[in-house]
Parts: sequence; C-alpha cells; structure tokens
Amino acid sequence: MFTTARQASRPRGIVRMLLIAGLAGWFLLDSGAREPAIAAGEISHDELDQRIHDYILAHPEVLVQALQSLDQRQRQAQAAQVKQVVKTRADDLFRDKRSPVGGNAEGNVTLVEFFDYNCPYCRMMAPIMDQAVAGDPQLRIVYKEFPILGPDSVFAAKAALAADKQGKYAAFHKALYGSRTRVTEAAVLKIAADAGLDVDRMKTDMQQPDIQASIDRNTELAQALGITGTPGFVVGDQIFPGATDLATLKKLLEQARTRK
Repeated sequence: MFTTARQASRPRGIVRMLLIAGLAGWFLLDSGAREPAIAAGEISHDELDQRIHDYILAHPEVLVQALQSLDQRQRQAQAAQVKQVVKTRADDLFRDKRSPVGGNAEGNVTLVEFFDYNCPYCRMMAPIMDQAVAGDPQLRIVYKEFPILGPDSVFAAKAALAADKQGKYAAFHKALYGSRTRVTEAAVLKIAADAGLDVDRMKTDMQQPDIQASIDRNTELAQALGITGTPGFVVGDQIFPGATDLATLKKLLEQARTRK
C-alpha cells in the first residue's frame, strides 16, 4: 500500500464537508428538472424542496453513493489523462539523456522515480529500490530530481546532477540517502567529499544552466502528470504516488511487463 504525508494529514472533517457540498448540489442540480412540474401546478417550490429534504434525511446514503460515483469518475478521467501524458511525453519521461539511469540501462521494464533527498518517504524507499534492482536484472531506473522541500533540497538535487557529470551519481545518490539528518548544504558538501567527488568542480557544475534546466523540466513534467508530492513513481503508463513495500513494487513491475 502506498503512503504519503498528505494522506496521513488529511483533515478528518473532509467527508462532512463533501456531504454538505453534495446536499447543496442536489438542490442546485435538481432545480431545472423540477420546473415543469411546478409550472404545471402539480407541486409548489416549497413542497418539492421539503420532499427532497425529507428524502435525503431518510436516505442519507444516497449522498455517499453519489460522492463515491463522482470519485470513481474523477479517478477514471485522471487515469486516462495520465496515460495520454505518458504517451505524449514518453521521451522526456523514459529517455531523457539528462536524467540519471540506474539498474540495467537496457532493461525491459522502466521505473521512473520523482524524489526529494529530504523526503522521509523517499529515504524509506531507498533500500527497497536497491533490493528491487538487486532482485531484478531487467529493471531500469530513471531518477527524476524533484526538490520540493526547500532550498536545501534544491542544493542537494543540483549537487547530485553535478556528480553525474563526474560519473559518480549512483554513489552520491546513495550517500545522500544514508544521511541520518536533514540534507543541508553543509552536509551535501561533506558527503560529496567523503564520496570522492571533486567538490570544487561539483560547485562549478552546479551553476551550469543545464542543471537548473533539468530540475525545471522534471518539475513541469511532474505537474503534467499530476505528481504533487514525493516519492512519485511511473511504471508503464500508470502513476503510483507514495512509498510502498518491495512485494507491491515487484507486483507493479510485473504488471507493467504484461501490459507491453
């Protein structure tokens, strides 16, 4: 099961708010349909409103059913939209030469990850991703730096992309996730030195326009896909937000293979 910070902090009163909105919508949407009966003198506005009111009080489950139906339709529409974006942006998503690649670069299934080095759920996923790669010789990983948690995260993302220019992205990526504290600018520089990077060169490369351009592209792509938090995964033509366990991840990868 996927878990995100947003889901964990979702207001408890949202269901009540939706029910109230649904009740209001019932009256608004029904107004056009009831006019013929009112015009014909069969029933007054007040009487019809009272009947609707009484029916909803007697059968409140209809609001829940309506909201469930609306939610299902929205999910279906979103899934269709995502598939279209994945199809039209496949090169940016799966074959962008400026995005670091892990696992088997020629693998038969690709897992795209949008992440932030200061995201606790991303950090939780790091060893699971390592296990997935170790257990699946045909798994290809595309890393999308998506720093959304402040300036420290942006600095870390730029440093990681600069490390890729030195051929040390994988080692640096793993070292950043190995940090037990927030990845600050000072921590990034120390981790880079410990990982054997040329820190001065890294600092220079971090200022290159292509580094910021990569982050901007990833941000725009995430928005197009509806990814608003981290981690966010794309497998085949589907999006899976949040952290998960290894068994679920393996299942998703196998499903993607069968859909090819």
